[in-house]
Amino acid sequence: MGTNNLYKGNLTTIVLKLLEEKGRMYGYQITQEVKAISVGELVITEGALYPMLHKLEAQGLLTVETEMVGNRMRKYYSITHDGKKEVVTRMEELEAFIRQMQNLLNPRIELA
Repeated sequence: MGTNNLYKGNLTTIVLKLLEEKGRMYGYQITQEVKAISVGELVITEGALYPMLHKLEAQGLLTVETEMVGNRMRKYYSITHDGKKEVVTRMEELEAFIRQMQNLLNPRIELA
């Protein structure tokens, strides 16, 4: 389907919103949760996810904790206060965009 580019353009918003709602998560967990929520429609690759997570961390929107799980280190990502503010901004922008698209694609004809 052609929705792939639409998802890609909103991947940061999707991940930030997920972390805001679910709390601390590790990378693979994020990919599986997005896949489950989207009923398989959106599959995030490691090549797309980890560079984005590193960028969000550098911007101060996420924090990272490492923890030993079994015999391997696992990185857990959590949203920061600034990250939560960014989610609000991005959600407002996305909602305004959706409203505009609905207006453009389904204009209401007003009778005088």
